[in-house]
Amino acid sequence: MAKKNKTVRPKARLPRGLRDVGAHEIRAMSDMLDAIRNVYDIYGFEPLDTPAFEYSDALGKALPDQDRPNAGVFSFEEEDGQWVSLRYDLTAPLARYVSENYDGLAKPFRRYQTGPVWRNEKPGPGRYRQFTQFDADTVGTDNVAADAEICMLAADAIERIGIPRGDYVIKINNRKVLDGVLQTAGIDPVAPENAEQRMTVLRAIDKLDRLGREGVALLLGAGRKDESGDYTKGAELAPEQIAPLLDFVSASDGDLDTILTRLRSLVGDSERGQEGVEELRQIGALLAAAGFEDDRVRIDPAVVRGLDYYTGPVFEAELTFEATGDDGRAVRFGSVGGGGRYDGLVARFKGVVVPATGFSIGVSRLYAALEALGKTNSATATGPVVVLVMDPEHTADYQAMTRDLRTAGIRSEMYVGTSGMKAQMKYADKRHAPCVIIQGDDERAAGEVTIKDLVEGSLLSTKIEDNKEWRESRPAQISVKRDELVEAVKSVLARHNG
Repeated sequence: MAKKNKTVRPKARLPRGLRDVGAHEIRAMSDMLDAIRNVYDIYGFEPLDTPAFEYSDALGKALPDQDRPNAGVFSFEEEDGQWVSLRYDLTAPLARYVSENYDGLAKPFRRYQTGPVWRNEKPGPGRYRQFTQFDADTVGTDNVAADAEICMLAADAIERIGIPRGDYVIKINNRKVLDGVLQTAGIDPVAPENAEQRMTVLRAIDKLDRLGREGVALLLGAGRKDESGDYTKGAELAPEQIAPLLDFVSASDGDLDTILTRLRSLVGDSERGQEGVEELRQIGALLAAAGFEDDRVRIDPAVVRGLDYYTGPVFEAELTFEATGDDGRAVRFGSVGGGGRYDGLVARFKGVVVPATGFSIGVSRLYAALEALGKTNSATATGPVVVLVMDPEHTADYQAMTRDLRTAGIRSEMYVGTSGMKAQMKYADKRHAPCVIIQGDDERAAGEVTIKDLVEGSLLSTKIEDNKEWRESRPAQISVKRDELVEAVKSVLARHNG
C-alpha cells in the first residue's frame, strides 16, 4: 500500500533576537511614550517619521564599524543594483532628511521621532535585534545652549514617566577633552591611520562602570581575558600613555570648578582639549541657571559613548537605583539613553558642516525600569465590558446593547464566538472584563438586563464558603431596565476606577 504524503507545515517559531509584545505591555508602553512626547512638545520640538528602509550608503557612517559599512544592518539589493537596509538608528535617517530638505527647514531644526530600529548582531539576554528608540535632535546650530537644553529635556522626560529625582542622573562629557588627553598621550585624535586604535580606546573607556580601572587599563594595553576565557585585544598603548587616560576618566570627584581645573591640567596645551573644557564650563553654567543641579545633570569624564561620529559634548542617562530580579539578585539598569553632538553626519551628504546635537532613549530598557519600580499599569489593565450572547436568535439585540455602550465611550464587545454560557464567562475572565451583560429569556420578558460585576464578584467569592450561600447571595449581580444599561455600567466602572 502506498504511503500517504505527509503534510509539511511550517514550525511556529520566532526568529532569534526578536520577541512578541502583548496588549498590556503595548498599552503601558504607549502611556510612557505619550509622557515623553508631551515633554518634547513642551520644549518646542516637532514630530517627524522617516521610513524603516534607507539606502545602505546613507546609513554607513552611523555604524560603529566604518570599514564595513553594511555590517550590523539587514540589507537587500534592489533590481537596479542599489542596496537598501533597515535603519540602524534614527539619527542617520534624520541626517538624510535634513540634507534633502535643508533649504525649506526652519533652522535650527528641532525634531523628535520614535520607532523601531534593527541591528543585525548576535542576540543575547536582553539584547534584541529589533527595539524601539525615542530621539530628540537639534540640527543647524553649534551653540552649546542646544546641548544644555538636550540634557534638560532628557532629565525632565525621565522624571515625567515616573523615575524620581535621585534615581537617575544625566552625565555629560566632551569628546574634544578626550581628544586633548589623547594628544598628550601621543595619539593623533583625527589621523585616519589611528581610527581603529581610537575606537578601541573609546570602547575600553566605555566599560569603566563594568570593569573598573584595572579592566580598562588592560583593554588600553595588550588586552583582557574575561571570566569565560574569551580574549579581547587591547589598544596596545604604553603604560605612560594609559596613565593620563585613566586619570581623565577618574576625574569626576568634586564640584564643577574642581573637575574643570583637573581637566584643564590633563589636556595641557591641546587647543582642542581646552576648547572642550570651556564648552563644559558653559554647559554647566547654563544648567545651573535653569535650576538643574548636579543631582540631576552633572559633568562626568568617564562618559565617552562608543560611536566615533560624536564631535563635542556627549551625554548619557543612567538609572542609579537597584531592583530585585526574578532570581532574587540585585539588578542595576544603568544606561537607558545617550547622545551628543555630531557635526559631521549631515556633511556626508552636503559637503559642508551642519552642526547637530541629540539624545536617544532606549525605550525597552526604560520600560523595564518602570516595571521594576512598579510604575506601569500593565499587570492591572482593564479589558472591555463583554455582552454575552445567550440566544443567537437575538444577536441583533445584543449588538444594539454593545453599540449603546460604545456610543457612550465605554470600551465593550459582543461575544462573537459560538460557545455556551460557561465558556463565555471564562472568555470574559481571560479578557479581564470588569463586568458582563446578560439578557436571557426572563430578562428580555421583563425588559431588563443583568450586569455581573466580575471584579467585585471575585472579591466577594473569597468570603463565600459553600454553593448554597453563592446561589442565595448572587454576589455583585444586579438587574436594571434595558434603557438604564449605560448608566448602570458607568457606575460599575466608576466604582473600580476610583
